[in-house]
Amino acid sequence: MDAKARNCLLQHREALEKDIKTSYIMDHMISDGILTISEEEKVRIEPTQQQRAAMLIKMILKKDNDSYISFYNALLHEGYKDLAALLHDGIPVVSSSSGKDSVSGITSYVRTVLCEGGVPQRPVVFVTRKKLVNTIQQKLSKLKGEPGWVTIHGMAGCGKSVLAAEAVRDHSLLEDCFPGGVHWVSVGKQDKSGLLMKLQNLCTRLDQDESFSQRLPLNIEEAKDRLRILMLRKHPRSLLILDDVWDSWVLKAFDNQCQILLTTRDKSVTDSVMGPKYVVPVESSLGKEKGLEILSLFVNMKKADLPEQAHSIIKECKGSPLVVSLIGALLRDFPNRWEYYLKQLQNKQFKRIRKSSSYDYEALDEAMSISVEMLREDIKYYYTDLSILQKDVKVPTKVLCILWDMETEEVEDILQEFVNKSLLFCDRNGKSFRYYLHDLQVDFLTEKNCSQLQDLHKKIITQFQRYYQPHTLSPDQEDCMYWYNFLAYHMASAKMHKELCALMFSLDWIKAKTELVGPAHLIHEFVEYRHILDEKDCAVCENFQEFLSLNGHLLGRQPFPNIVQLGLCEPETSEVYQQAKLQAKQEVDNGMLYLEWINKKNITNLSRLVVRPHTDAVYHACFSEDGQRIASCGADKTLQVFKAETGEKLLEIKAHEDEVLCCAFSTDDRFIATCSVDKKVKIWNAVTGELVHTYDEHSEQVNCCHFTNSSHHLLLATGSSDCFLKLWDLNQKECRNTMFGHTNSVNHCRFSPDDKLLASCSADGTLKLWDVTSANERKSFNVKQFFLNSEDPQEDMEVIVKCCSWFADGARIMVAAKNKIFLWNIDSCSKVADCRGHLSWVHGVKFSPDGSSFLTSSDDQTIRLWETKKVCKNSAIMLKQEVDVVFQENEVMVLAVDHIRRLQLINGKTGQIDYLTEAQVSCCCLSPHLQYIAFGDENGTIEILELVNNRIFQSRIRHKKTVWHIQFTADEKTLISSSDDSAIQVWNWQLEEYVFLQAHQETVKDFRLLKNSRLLSWSFDGTVKVWNIITGKIEKDFVCHQGTVLSCDISHDATKFSSTSADKTAKIWNVSNGELLHLCAPLSEEGAATHGGWVTDLCFSPDGKMLISAGGYIKWWNVVTGESSQTFYTNGTNLKKIHVSPDFKTYVTVDNLGILYILQTLE
Repeated sequence: MDAKARNCLLQHREALEKDIKTSYIMDHMISDGILTISEEEKVRIEPTQQQRAAMLIKMILKKDNDSYISFYNALLHEGYKDLAALLHDGIPVVSSSSGKDSVSGITSYVRTVLCEGGVPQRPVVFVTRKKLVNTIQQKLSKLKGEPGWVTIHGMAGCGKSVLAAEAVRDHSLLEDCFPGGVHWVSVGKQDKSGLLMKLQNLCTRLDQDESFSQRLPLNIEEAKDRLRILMLRKHPRSLLILDDVWDSWVLKAFDNQCQILLTTRDKSVTDSVMGPKYVVPVESSLGKEKGLEILSLFVNMKKADLPEQAHSIIKECKGSPLVVSLIGALLRDFPNRWEYYLKQLQNKQFKRIRKSSSYDYEALDEAMSISVEMLREDIKYYYTDLSILQKDVKVPTKVLCILWDMETEEVEDILQEFVNKSLLFCDRNGKSFRYYLHDLQVDFLTEKNCSQLQDLHKKIITQFQRYYQPHTLSPDQEDCMYWYNFLAYHMASAKMHKELCALMFSLDWIKAKTELVGPAHLIHEFVEYRHILDEKDCAVCENFQEFLSLNGHLLGRQPFPNIVQLGLCEPETSEVYQQAKLQAKQEVDNGMLYLEWINKKNITNLSRLVVRPHTDAVYHACFSEDGQRIASCGADKTLQVFKAETGEKLLEIKAHEDEVLCCAFSTDDRFIATCSVDKKVKIWNAVTGELVHTYDEHSEQVNCCHFTNSSHHLLLATGSSDCFLKLWDLNQKECRNTMFGHTNSVNHCRFSPDDKLLASCSADGTLKLWDVTSANERKSFNVKQFFLNSEDPQEDMEVIVKCCSWFADGARIMVAAKNKIFLWNIDSCSKVADCRGHLSWVHGVKFSPDGSSFLTSSDDQTIRLWETKKVCKNSAIMLKQEVDVVFQENEVMVLAVDHIRRLQLINGKTGQIDYLTEAQVSCCCLSPHLQYIAFGDENGTIEILELVNNRIFQSRIRHKKTVWHIQFTADEKTLISSSDDSAIQVWNWQLEEYVFLQAHQETVKDFRLLKNSRLLSWSFDGTVKVWNIITGKIEKDFVCHQGTVLSCDISHDATKFSSTSADKTAKIWNVSNGELLHLCAPLSEEGAATHGGWVTDLCFSPDGKMLISAGGYIKWWNVVTGESSQTFYTNGTNLKKIHVSPDFKTYVTVDNLGILYILQTLE
């Protein structure tokens, strides 16, 4: 070693010995060929961490320059960047043609790329399989930067994962083919929520600076979309490695123009995805020579010097790398036991544990049994504790520190013994260690220790409770994510039902968990453990499930909403409301602001029935023709039929071999059609559930099916991912017509009411109409353009039109995209209504036969039945957003106009409604003492109605255009109005005197009366003006925004005023000099402002310290700091105005669904 390098190592020896953990440093150095196994053993037998470090450095000092470089690189990759920096100046110069390490041939560039991408390191004992590695590399090169799939398939334990990692350990391959990096995902056997967690973690890794999104995706389709954008924009030309894929549906989440290398036991998993595919088969057996090579490395002998028992051991191990490693690790500790271990394997002393399996794992059972038996007595039971680990879950050291009540170093020493014996695997990311078992080892342990599992799960819960309260877990704790994801699993497995219910029925737990990982996993747990939770209290379980479903779209956003405030909006009988009320009262005492929605009893829930017939995502639901039954299907592969009125189950059919994507009743209700990922279409008897027909002409999964509306000549239409639509006659065995024109998957199809047209929706962003008789394309709509906005570049925006449903008159069609539902007019392509309430992506919408209600089905595992008139603006009696409010003592009187132009006077506290008159009203107002009402219309006319005797007074001078705002002065003698004609009219209606305020260049948006005959007005011209209403002169003129000024208010002391604009900002100004004091609307990641859109109204509190704003929802602000104090989310959006009581404790508004909100500060 160079003198400079040696001196540097000696100089910093004390710091190194104090901090480093040798076991993982040595793994790097062994794989570099610097340390031998026997040298590692010498270090390992030292009693303390510091002594082991001292022994390692002593060895390095006796070696050459390569050992210094290897040690330096190992420090870097194990997260000891500060220690590596100390050694940087001493790095010796080594001549190398490509900067490769002397032995392994791996450059520092490769090390960095693989470390950042989470690619597992080589096993402690590693044998290369060059031929297979070269084959994989050749297949990867064939992708040539284009999307595609390379599949490594073979039996469990044959070394697929090691081969995948080794294939990318190549400088030129990474530089030429994958300059964007490599990203490793351990997939395993997953359900939907498990896959979502994997996708969330991957998105977080790919977007560490949160430049694309500050929140996790809430469902698989959103995660797929996020992943597509991240791979396209931040990580182009990178490789995604999916390790241990079991199911084809999992790959759909990654089927978005990526280059993918995957390992699997089933090579057919890629049948369901698009793009070029290459396959590399791996034999289940290593081969005799490779097996002997592994043994020789473990026992540190030349292959030729191995005893003849070695050959027999390889034969008994059946060539499994995992089994050979287990025996090799035993022989490393006891090198004289060749004969003994051979006999143990041959004698089948440990009888086979696994009762049934698709492969012969007997050799593994033997090797595992021997290895466990040979563990030291003092650590053997710790290995038994690992039986509670789940497959494909990497457990942080801290979890096991809590389980065993030990310090980190003690736990790592025990676990390292298991790792050394190939009984456990370790994944290292910087200084953080995570441990996991091979799937086959999990099987072995759970079956061997099945009688102890309940107690083992109980042990981990008991230990957890000693250390933590569930909701106090901090996101910066390394074990935090583990507990949030698996605490409920351990409680259920321990049969600790009381504790599980206490956890799941806790608003604190829901807040803590959803804030970190979103609501999807929690929803899944409510379904999975429903049988346990219902034992405790069925109603409470339903309360929490409903709360999560209805607020799921909010619980995934940033900043995270106040969950206590959301809970206060639940019915007062709900357990969620009661917990929220209790917490709110405690927090109000500490100065927190909370609102009670006091008229919520008068609001009926928009969805009339919510049912959960499936154990996974619901993809489709439909009415029978008589409206009495509902059929549904989903990811659990079943078809369910239940009563529309009550939800009572009538039929349950295991319909297909894979997910069932769509179902449809025939017009005469005799048949139900289903279609599936298994590419088949099936026809069932709707009463008995008997299978009638099976069709299998589609070449990809069949996404949709629909019968004609007339039973005279019954046809069935189907649409598939093969881009084709097919028409079937039930009297024929083969397809009648095939329709082609879509360029991507056909997601949905629907016959028009007269059966002349067939509508189809596609992932290509279009809605097409086809002539049923000729099978020709009649019309095509580019739906994508209706969803684009300025924040989404057109080339990156993927709009998948999920489904559609015709209204009975054939003039309107309902369409679902993402988690929104739209009702469109076909001719004008204008949106008529929207509704929300589903937590996750909506897969299906369907009108009832008479159009009075419709069904929606979603990923959130619910089917919702909605009443059309309550969500459709054209047919419901609903309030328009032009209202006026008078606050009198404890009374709240609301003057409102409904959509059929009737004026209503509503008592906000009691809900009593008095209908006053019918008029073509554009705006209205109440006089302060409730003696008069005034209203303006679209012709510019203003009228005053005296309530006592119904006398009407009409303004002599009309506005030239629509009147938008009117208001009485405090003495009720003067009425002020503003209009589209940009003028403000001051009308003393008793004296018939007029003053006109004219200076705005565009429409006056609104105005507010101030003290001393002053008036504040704001306009589309971007200005705010202060007027004297007696003289008609401007006293102050402010240019506040570039866009339309939507709302303004002035503080009670007249020193500050606020303004909001179409530029989505809210600003607070100094009245005297026009100085900007605060900007209250930093932009969020979606490009929408923190107000959820345009801010349309503002109001100061009497003391000038608080400000309330209305926009997409209502927000309260601290004027001094500019920070938000509380947010109230309305059912609808686009609030126009907020009315505030003089004491700033009662607030009234109407949303775009016509729902009235009377909110009161909780005290």
